[in-house]
Parts: sequence; C-alpha cells; structure tokens
Amino acid sequence: MKIISLRHFSDRTSAALACLVAGAALASATPGIAEITPWATNEGGRMRIVALPPEPDGTVRGALQIEPKAGWITYWREPGDAGIPPQMVLSEADGVKLSHISFPVPKRINNGKLRDIGYDHSVALPFELKAEAPQRPLTIGASAFVGLCRNICIPFQAEFSLALAPTKGTPVEEAMILNAAASKLPEAPSDDFAVTQYVMTRDRLSLKLRLPAGAVEPQVIVTGPQGHVLLESVNGRRDDDGYALDMPIGKLPKNYDIKGKRWGILVIAGNRAMETSLAFE
Repeated sequence: MKIISLRHFSDRTSAALACLVAGAALASATPGIAEITPWATNEGGRMRIVALPPEPDGTVRGALQIEPKAGWITYWREPGDAGIPPQMVLSEADGVKLSHISFPVPKRINNGKLRDIGYDHSVALPFELKAEAPQRPLTIGASAFVGLCRNICIPFQAEFSLALAPTKGTPVEEAMILNAAASKLPEAPSDDFAVTQYVMTRDRLSLKLRLPAGAVEPQVIVTGPQGHVLLESVNGRRDDDGYALDMPIGKLPKNYDIKGKRWGILVIAGNRAMETSLAFE
C-alpha cells in the first residue's frame, strides 16, 4: 500500500492509521458507481469520492466530499489543538500516484479551551492523481479516514472503488462539483494581497502583509513543524501601506532547526483568503 498524506500525521492518529492501511486492502472489493462513489455514512456525517475520467496526459481530477451533520465538524490539513486531519490510502496496484491535494479556506472553531481548525459545513477537498496508463480503464481502490467531532471525535473510515475510463466528453455533474470545490480554495499571492516581509526571532514571527482594499484586521494561520500551528497574533497595526503583526511561536520541537524549512501561511481578510509559504534560509 502507498500512504498518500494530506499532511504528516501526528502521534494521536498513528493507531487509527494502522487500521486504515489494513482496511485499504479491501478497497478494490468495494463496488463503485462510475466517477461518483456511493455515500459512506456514520453517526457524524457522510463522505464520498468524486472523480473525472483520466485526461490524455494521465491527470485524474477528483475530490473527497465530506458532509458533517448539523452541530458536527471535520478538520483542515492541520486540525489545531486536537482532531484528526484527513488521510487517504490508495492501492499500489492501481498504477496511480498523488500529484497534489488542496484544502478550501477553513475557519477557526473555539471549543472551550481547544482551538480547532476545520469546517462546520459540507466541504470538498480537491485532489489530482497521475495515472501511468490513462488510455486503459482504471479501477482505483481508495480508503479515506477523517475525523467528525461534536462533543467527542469519532474516527470515520470508508473504502471506495472508482471505475474510470477515457471519454470524449466531460461528465457534467462531476465537473460542477469539482469546479465548485476549486472556487473555494485560497488564492495565490498577488499585487494587492501578499506577505511582503517576515522575520523570525527567538520567540515570535513578525509579519508584514499587503491586504485587499477595505480589509481591516486579518485572521492569520501559520503552520510550522508537524502539529505546530500559530493562531494568536499580537501588536496588529497599520504600517505604511501594509498591515503588521507578531505571532508568538510557542515551544518548538526539541533541537528543531528552522534553517532550510518552509512554513505555510493562510491569511483571511474579509471575503478573500491567500495562501503561500515562508522560506527560512
């Protein structure tokens, strides 16, 4: 089995992941319906996989759709103080590899003293696979594992099988689902929305941002080493033509060397969100 990770897994999910890998061996035996699998359900919600037929270059566009029930949440690629990040396993025998997977803009959800990062509504996580032999019909076995939480977190695992084949047309329903998912992704940096400066000191990360016109105070999420998320900001202020703030780093892993590392940053300002990375040389 090849483990396809939406992000590195933390120790809190290692036991569940072991079950996931074992369960993936059964994936190819689960019946599928063309490019949209049946919904798998549990107490907290349901999920399924949607995929388009392979393109001539072997690209397969798809999405993992997750629908929490009212009052339940599921998680972003870095869940915050607790929770389970989404995970997928594909069968090695299927001849497909993951190119990339993306996450729509999440929200910070305060649950008592815990700070979750995720979704309290339906969400689709777009992904791309690369098929070694796109001219042939593909049967892809996949196992998905997510967390659905209300007062407690319930691990939710399901096995899927996708039957895909090249086609001259584009299936309308599947394309609409994937296009809608893509429209909810953060944008790339641009002339009017970007990180213009960042400096790491011993105890904080200092940022300067260029924000869209009319934006007041942004929400910033920075992801560092596995399981380490910066959510709190201080000293937020207008600074010349931009916005400056500081983010306390907290306790990094023992002997962690930031040189050569890249941290992710998501900035939410009004109805726009921008995502990029910070390179530490």
